[in-house]
Amino acid sequence: MNDSNFNDALGWTSEAQAKFQNIPFFVRSQAKARIEQLARQAQKKVVTADLVEQARLEFGQ
Repeated sequence: MNDSNFNDALGWTSEAQAKFQNIPFFVRSQAKARIEQLARQAQKKVVTADLVEQARLEFGQ
C-alpha cells in the first residue's frame, strides 16, 4: 500500500496501515497525529498495529 498519509519520518507496518484504514475518515488526521505521538513517546521508529490499537482505545472507537 503506497498511501501519501504515510510519507513521513516514521515508518508504518502494513498491519498498522490496514488498522488505520478502519478508522473513520473524518478523524484520521487526529488519529494519525496521536498514533505517531505515541510512537515517538515510546521511542519507536515504526508504527505498529499495537500502537494503532492503543490509540483506538483512547479514542473509544
